[in-house]
Amino acid sequence: MLAVSDLHVTYGRTVAVQGATLNVTKGETVGLVGPNGAGKTTTLRTIVGLQRPRGGSIEFHGRSLVGRSPDQIARDGLVFVPAGHRVFGSMSVRDNLVLALSSQGVRGLEADQEIERVLGHFPILRDRFRGAAGKMSGGEQQQLAIARALLARPKVLLLDEPSLGLAPQFVDLVFDLIGGLRDEGVTMLLVEQNVSRTIEFCDRTYVMRSGRIELEGSREALEGRDLAEAYLGG
Repeated sequence: MLAVSDLHVTYGRTVAVQGATLNVTKGETVGLVGPNGAGKTTTLRTIVGLQRPRGGSIEFHGRSLVGRSPDQIARDGLVFVPAGHRVFGSMSVRDNLVLALSSQGVRGLEADQEIERVLGHFPILRDRFRGAAGKMSGGEQQQLAIARALLARPKVLLLDEPSLGLAPQFVDLVFDLIGGLRDEGVTMLLVEQNVSRTIEFCDRTYVMRSGRIELEGSREALEGRDLAEAYLGG
């Protein structure tokens, strides 16, 4: 479905990703973990067209994504939720969702139906529907960010650090939420720093360090394994 092969990405003279190869098949939840600066976010940003690779290939259903714009890639079905639950804080929850749909050309009754569909996953957003998004907690804003992404009916949902900066109870809430999406068959590529939780949660996980994929395996293969060498370099 999504295949990244021998990916190289640089920022000026700084090498961010060095020969990374990973794949995601339909219905899988795949994790990408590693320390700060490992290249995880850069890998996601390159997949969705926000950063141009220096080398390697990125294919979705056998079609190259390299050189396509972020808008084109999103229309293809790869939808990116960046870290930091970026929402329009001065706008209501409703208006955040309406804006996401209007950017896709969806309005009126169809928009109402799509919003109702997505709100089924997020009861708290229904409760906060007319309130300002900026007044919600970080965990609630993260739910809104994911809800907006789901309105695009993603074929692959790419999540960058969805638990970043959240209190423990909201980390549990967000993992419960994306667990529900996983159980419904939503295909996901999840970047996280919480190694043990990601390995337990995902079907397969890649361990990245210094721009390279050091290790990959199923939860059964990785659980209980000493990852110090792959994760920290010793």
